[in-house]
Amino acid sequence: MAALTPELRDLQAEIQGYADEYGLDTFTTIFELVDYRQMCEIASYGGFPVRYPHWRFGMEYDHMLKSHTYGLSKIYELVINTDPCYAYLLEGNSWVDQKLVMSHVLGHCDFFKNNAFFGHTDRRMIDVMANNAARVRRYMDRHGVSPVESFIDTCLALDNLIDPWAPLREPTRASAPAPTSASAGKGKGAGEGELDEVEVGRLPSVRGYLESYINPPELLAAERARAKAAEEAQRRKIPRAPERDVLGFLIQHAPLELWEADVLGIIREEAYYFLPQMQTKIMNEGWASYWHSKLMTTRALRDDEVIDYADACAGVMATAPGRLNPYKIGIELFRDIEDRYNRGRFGKEYEECDSLAEKASWDRKLGLGRQKIFEVRRLYNDVTFLDEFFTEDFCREHNFFTFRENRRSGRLEIEGREFAKIKGKLLGQLTNFGQPFIYVIDANYLNRGELLLGHRHEGTDLRLDYARETLRALERIWRRPVSILTVVDERPKRLRFDGSEVSVSDESAAFRL
Repeated sequence: MAALTPELRDLQAEIQGYADEYGLDTFTTIFELVDYRQMCEIASYGGFPVRYPHWRFGMEYDHMLKSHTYGLSKIYELVINTDPCYAYLLEGNSWVDQKLVMSHVLGHCDFFKNNAFFGHTDRRMIDVMANNAARVRRYMDRHGVSPVESFIDTCLALDNLIDPWAPLREPTRASAPAPTSASAGKGKGAGEGELDEVEVGRLPSVRGYLESYINPPELLAAERARAKAAEEAQRRKIPRAPERDVLGFLIQHAPLELWEADVLGIIREEAYYFLPQMQTKIMNEGWASYWHSKLMTTRALRDDEVIDYADACAGVMATAPGRLNPYKIGIELFRDIEDRYNRGRFGKEYEECDSLAEKASWDRKLGLGRQKIFEVRRLYNDVTFLDEFFTEDFCREHNFFTFRENRRSGRLEIEGREFAKIKGKLLGQLTNFGQPFIYVIDANYLNRGELLLGHRHEGTDLRLDYARETLRALERIWRRPVSILTVVDERPKRLRFDGSEVSVSDESAAFRL
């Protein structure tokens, strides 16, 4: 890695000045110049070359380097969410590319600093990851490389089993410790007192002489005993309510050695750090693309650079058949929002207008577009962004459609252009990143020390091959049999792995929250 040349430093100051004029609010941005091998190395580590050692980073590096060598892909830049922001420029980029990349990076930096979903992230993550890597190397020296790498493999197979909303809750709720035996005993006494004070199952009686017939004492005593037993069972149950942060639960309750719990904690910490980038992929890339387009076309671009700039942008914005390009849909949505709020194409009056011609020419000249997109950048993630701003007009204007495979020909064919289905499929892909909702239900299922999970079925069955491997990874950490309640072909099932084989059994009811 090398420092910027004087020319590139001057260019950075120029682009930063343009960004400041438009009101972008960024962390201090430090650019470093790298060759392509270095760029692939940094990218393979997720932007943090100081991360813990693991074979998968080498695999990623080899894949990226070969992809570049064969002309299949090219990494123009890389930027990480820290304060200050570190960004890497490819030394082989043309002058126009460097302008474009710097403008794009400043859009990302503004988004990192101001979007609410990045607010909880550690801005000194470089130091944190370096410390994590030092601990992992120490464990490798003590316990051997293979055992530690094998355990990291297991943890990485489960790194998506976290609660995406935990960082946005109150800290005490997000990181509440498991109940201790002392606190459980205290809660038990309080509960018993409440049950003694309240007559369980008593029916109202207006005539005193009928009391013993309407509310037989032996029946009330039996119901009181059942209520106490149910409450005691609920109190002893861990967790008391379904827990979505499976990794956090395993750290607290699984029979792990100290080094294993620490490694699992490292994987969980990094999963939460990278989580907002998954939650805002479309918005983040759309925002950066919007601002590189704005800065380049209104300030930074010279006349003789237009063709090269257009060629570079065409490559970024191109959408392959059957795939969703976050750069393209993101920038077009931000442009649409700006245009709508500049012209006043929102609100009750506009929505209730029945004339298509009047709607097409609608312009109240409000000029609120720039203010609105900055507000959207601050408050939304991809799901809420598309849910609110992916309108029927936008869908029709950009020719969205649903498709499916023709079983006779084996080809993909357009299924329809119905707005509700298109939007539903888009939101379905983005909700929980298209992954299943998994919860911990019981850490002592059937009083056998088994771990019971629940799959909140949203209309899509689990992939059974993925489910089997996930159960194996969980059993490796829990060290007791692991089961999951799910739905297969519209029938409640329980998948169980006991350390040797995966079994499937029928259940009376599916898991419900």
